[in-house]
Formats: sequence, structure tokens, C-alpha cells
Amino acid sequence: MARHPSSDRHLLQRAASRLRQRAQAVRQHPRSKRQGAGALRLAFGPRALGGLGRRHLPRGGGRQATDEVRAQALRLPRDVHEASLSRLPLLERHELDAEGRQHYDTVVSPQSRTLVGLRGPSGIWLHSPKLAGYLRAANQYLRFETALDRRLTELAILVTARELDNQFEWTAHEPAALAEGLDARIIEVVKRRQPIGRPGKRLGKREAIIIAFGRELFRKRKLSSATFARAVDLFGRRGVLELAALMGNYAMTAIILDAVDQQLHPGQKPLLPARRPRRAFG
Repeated sequence: MARHPSSDRHLLQRAASRLRQRAQAVRQHPRSKRQGAGALRLAFGPRALGGLGRRHLPRGGGRQATDEVRAQALRLPRDVHEASLSRLPLLERHELDAEGRQHYDTVVSPQSRTLVGLRGPSGIWLHSPKLAGYLRAANQYLRFETALDRRLTELAILVTARELDNQFEWTAHEPAALAEGLDARIIEVVKRRQPIGRPGKRLGKREAIIIAFGRELFRKRKLSSATFARAVDLFGRRGVLELAALMGNYAMTAIILDAVDQQLHPGQKPLLPARRPRRAFG
């Protein structure tokens, strides 16, 4: 029988606790040749690791992957829970009401299309099950059913994540964008905040207007008449409305992720450049 992700909650908590206790012992074995779960047993101790198997490890195994898991657990902020990787605890199914359990089951289902499981927005929303129902319905529509194709949808999400400097959102969606066929050169334009220039081989008209659309809204808090008109010409009135709603939805998600200080999963490498410190007001 398949295990629900939250059934490993206590294993993760025990492993992280055991990890801190044994960190010094691990440092005494810098040349260990063990890999994958074997290296984790050295770091965590066999009892703490328990049923935590290879499916919890970053792909590729090896000492480098183990070091990433160990390092992340050791550097989590003090108010961040090891199981959820955020300031909110990871809820178990039995802790939820009927509405919450329905949402939980949808997220952990094999048919779920969430990119990060319960350790991300879907798990955070469980703390307000009624809100979770509305947010998930809106998210599913905006991500999969709008007038935009999936490739352009992922581009709009990346523009939003970049303009708000949200590492978690970007790192989850850059691989998804590549999988949907978005050109890596276009991703670099967004990631490096490069000028759009004239549409050509690198950027088509649709890609260029989506980037301009997001940059204007997030930087200037308004959209010029010219950009709006070009967007309507390319996507129609419905498409423009849904593009704005899509960016607004992922902006809301980014704010929630920042509020709970959601951390990347062990083994995930941050794909956005480091956030620059902003000038203080006043």
C-alpha cells in the first residue's frame, strides 16, 4: 500500500533531530565512500532514518546529495519546522476536517499535478481548508485551462516569480517551463532581467508581450495603453483578463510563501540569483 507523504512527518522530525546530534560524528568521516541511504544512515543513525527511503533523497544519491540534505537541516531558521520546511507545521490527515481531508487526498493522489506536494502551497493551504478549496480551484483553472497554452502559462508564472524574487516559486517552475517547451534563452531573459528588445528569433511577439505585461504591472503598478492593446491583439480580451489573473494568483502565492518563509526542499538548488538587499524606506 502506498504511503502518504505526511506519514513520514515524524521520521523527518526525528531524522533532523538525530542529525544535529550526530553532526560532529559525521565530520569525523570526511572520506566516507558510502552513498545514498547508506550515507544518510551515517549522518542520521539507523534508528532515526527508519523508513525514510531513497525516494526522499535528491536524485543521483552519493555523498554530495547527502551533504545537501544534512546542510539544509542544520541551517533551517529556528522558527521553521523540519517536516514542512516552513513556519507552519505539516498537518496530518487525521488532524483535518472533512473539507481538509478532501483537499489533502487530492494533493497526495497519484493524479495530482502539484509540483512540490504538501511541502509548499498545497500544504500551507491546509491550515484554512475552506480557503484551500477556493485557491486550488482557481490555481488549477489558471494553470491548465485558460486561453494561454501551457508554455506561455509557465512563462507568465516565471515572470511573476522573478519580479517578486520568489526563489521557491521560480525553482519549482523553471523545470516545468522547460518541460513545456519554453526556450531556455527566453528563461534567461526573464531570470537575468535582460531587455526585451524587438521580437525576433529569441523572443516571439507573444513571449515579448507577456514579459512586458508582467514587468510593467509589478514595477509600475499599472499597464500602459499600448501594452494593453498589443496584448488584446495577441490574446483577445479573455486572454488578457486570464493573463492578469494568472499573474495575480502567483503573486498571491509568492506573498504567502514569503510570509511562512517556505524553504527549498533538500537537494533542490536555488535557480534564481541571490536576492539583492532593498533600500529601506524612511
